[in-house]
Amino acid sequence: MFTSFDAVLPTYEVITPQTKRSFLIKSMTVADEEKMKASLMNEKKILQHLNKCIYDAIAEKEPKFTLEKFLSHVTLKDREALLYGLYHITYDEIRNYTISCGQCGNSQDITINASDTFSINMYEGKVGEILKKRVTKDLKILKNVKVVIKQPTLLDENNAMKKFAFQNYSNELIAETLIIDKFVWEHMVEAKDPVEIVDRDEIVRAYLSLPAKDKKIISNTYVEEFGKYQIELKMQNTCTKCGNTEVIDIDLVDNFFRAMYQ
Repeated sequence: MFTSFDAVLPTYEVITPQTKRSFLIKSMTVADEEKMKASLMNEKKILQHLNKCIYDAIAEKEPKFTLEKFLSHVTLKDREALLYGLYHITYDEIRNYTISCGQCGNSQDITINASDTFSINMYEGKVGEILKKRVTKDLKILKNVKVVIKQPTLLDENNAMKKFAFQNYSNELIAETLIIDKFVWEHMVEAKDPVEIVDRDEIVRAYLSLPAKDKKIISNTYVEEFGKYQIELKMQNTCTKCGNTEVIDIDLVDNFFRAMYQ
C-alpha cells in the first residue's frame, strides 16, 4: 500500500538576526499545509500553531531540542526570519500580492521573488546573548518611574497568551507589553526600597496607565536596543496609473497563509 514518496525535501539555512542561531529549514509538504489550514479555525491559537509548524520544519534537531527549548531560545524577531526561510524554500514567489498606490489609490496585483525583497540587520553580540540583555530607561512624564526593557522569546509570548486567554486584552496590547521586564516605581520618598512591578498582569495595567509620551519612550528604546535587529521585506513599486514610486513593506505572515490556498 502506498504511503508517501521517498523524497529528500529541499532545505534552506536561516541565521536568526537576534540570537544568531543557525537553523536548517525544510520545505513544507501538502500534509503540513493542511495542518496549518486547520489551525486557522482558532484565531487565538494561530501563533502556537505557527511556532509548531516552524519547529517541525527544522531539518536537523538535537535529541533534547524540544519544542519548549526552541520557544525559549528564539525571539519574536527571530521567528520572522525563520518564517521567511520556510516561505522561501516552500514557495519562493509571492503571488498575487495586492499593492495600493499611496498617491492615487490604484490597486494592482504583482508576483515577486521573496529573496528580492529580503534584507537583514544582525545583532552584534554573541549567540544567545541578547536574551540576557536588559536596558533600564527613565520615563519622562512619570519622573519617579523606570522601565526595564528586554527582548521577549516565543515562550514569553506563549505564556502571556495563555495567561490572558480569558481577559479582554488584544493581541497587540499583549505583544506591546512583552518587551517590558518590569517597572521600578520610587513612589514614596521615605520608602527604603522602590516597588518593582514584575507580575505580567500588573505590568499590563501599569502600561495602560502610562502617559502617551512615556509609552513612546518605551517603544523607541526597544527599537534602538533590540527591535532594529531583524529582517525586512521591502520592494520599490511604481504605480502603473500615476507613476508614483514608493517603497512597500511585504506582510509575510499574511502571504504565508494566502500561499497555502493558491
